[in-house]
Amino acid sequence: MANFYSDVPEIKFELENPLMERIVELKERGYREKDEYAEAPQDFADAMDSYEKVMDIVGDITANVVAPNAEAVDAEGPHCENGRVRYAEKTYENMEAMRQAGLNGLTMPRKYDGMNMPITVYTCANEIVSTGDAGFENIWSLQDCIETLYEFGTEEQHARFIPRVCAGETMSMDLTEPDAGSDLQSVMLKATFDEENNCWRLNGSKRFITNGDSDIHLVLARSEAGTRDGRGLSMFIYDKRDGGVDVRRIENKLGIHGSPTCELVYKNAKAELCGSTKLGLIKYVMALMNGARLGIAAQSVGLSQAAYNEAVAYANDRKQFGKAIITFPAVFEMISNIKAKLDAGRALLYQTARYVDIYKALDDIARERKLTPEERQEQKKYAKLADAFTPLAKGMNSEYANQNGYDCIQVHGGSGFMLEYACQRIYRDARITSIYEGTTQLQVVAAIRYVTTGLYSQVIADYEQVECKPEYQGYMNRIKAMAEKFNADVEMVKATGNQELLDICARHLYEEAANIIMCHLLLQNTNKAPELFAKSMNVYMNHAESECAKHHNFVNSIDAEQIEAYRK
Repeated sequence: MANFYSDVPEIKFELENPLMERIVELKERGYREKDEYAEAPQDFADAMDSYEKVMDIVGDITANVVAPNAEAVDAEGPHCENGRVRYAEKTYENMEAMRQAGLNGLTMPRKYDGMNMPITVYTCANEIVSTGDAGFENIWSLQDCIETLYEFGTEEQHARFIPRVCAGETMSMDLTEPDAGSDLQSVMLKATFDEENNCWRLNGSKRFITNGDSDIHLVLARSEAGTRDGRGLSMFIYDKRDGGVDVRRIENKLGIHGSPTCELVYKNAKAELCGSTKLGLIKYVMALMNGARLGIAAQSVGLSQAAYNEAVAYANDRKQFGKAIITFPAVFEMISNIKAKLDAGRALLYQTARYVDIYKALDDIARERKLTPEERQEQKKYAKLADAFTPLAKGMNSEYANQNGYDCIQVHGGSGFMLEYACQRIYRDARITSIYEGTTQLQVVAAIRYVTTGLYSQVIADYEQVECKPEYQGYMNRIKAMAEKFNADVEMVKATGNQELLDICARHLYEEAANIIMCHLLLQNTNKAPELFAKSMNVYMNHAESECAKHHNFVNSIDAEQIEAYRK
């Protein structure tokens, strides 16, 4: 029987990274709960065994419930009835399978009925579920919003809301509005304090809200009358049990049909403050969005895996001129490129997740006790790395998911244009990944400061010191040559002092940095497991070199006068 975890050994490889020992030690606080909870691990080996067992369950349910239901869910989609969402029938079957397996609240503490697993493990689950159905993953994975409530809510809020999510209740983050998409500081949903009932009241509308009829919402609203910028915004918790919010309509989308994207109307809806006033956008949404962007990176990798699976299966089965089409260079080149981008993007995804895990665990420990000077340094280091890597992981993997979905259809030829093949759903589902939770262009904006301050260059320099087997030294030399050109490109653009030139070169510098970093990560993986990664290393190296050469040529040919041609 198929299993989307055990059938993909590359995922297990990422789970076995050496950094996991530090991550688990921090997450388990030195395994202090081993005598309090029967399910708590005794040591590192026990923890890893537990993670693998849980991922095996996720892989089994995804392969044998979620994936077989995907086409029916895509065809039916959710319905809006009397101001409420009714999911596609098979979506309820998926949700029940996940609930019965206890696959909610994976990262939450055991005292709230969670499983206390690292974000890296949760990222594995996200990837796996996305391979089966990216639309369903949107519903299931939004449980991750509870991370923000856990980080900034009160102990009393933790006790009320977290166990509900661990039991399978759904969540959403209600941020965007008809006149406030990426520009969240323009949010105008009104929050007023109701003195008589000692609660907040929300009035207004929200649009493009994923899973918008969820049980528990995190809502960005304007609490400071007379303000029009981000400093007047606060974060609120809305409980569907209290009423006051209706679904006006469900958007009719190109893809991710199983995931209801809603327009919501708030009518004096009762809510409670999460954290402090005025920090909704400045602090809380930034934390929420970084978690969401890591989730979309995982979703993108899952879609790339699905595209690869479908392309290989069809190319092996389809015969032309008396041979399987996978034997034709024009076809196997496309498939090898899909696999190479998948492996490189997955390496970037999990490196980012591990960085997030370490700084988040140390943040959590800091709420219990004062960190040591060494721990503070560690927290600072990994927080910066996580912030720098998240826009790379989200931006590059979402673009790769789109490219891989496109190539998967091309492998299918005319059949790929027919609705009975899954490749068209994968292609449609992938398209949103480079748009929501911050477009690729906004990922570039988030990352460019790490280009100009030299952080990516320092990361690349550090990776150059990682031991490399003699047989792979040629790859290392080629990556170093790419890095030299990248560093020269950065210095050349900075030296002009022209902000507009930097802005138009930003995407090119961003992709240069990302390609070089992914080459390094894939090389590190190849050193450890050549049987899994050597072929992809060779293919991705060629791809990255050509991409970096293209970006290098652009940066060195553009000047202030030529910008006018792009403006027109």
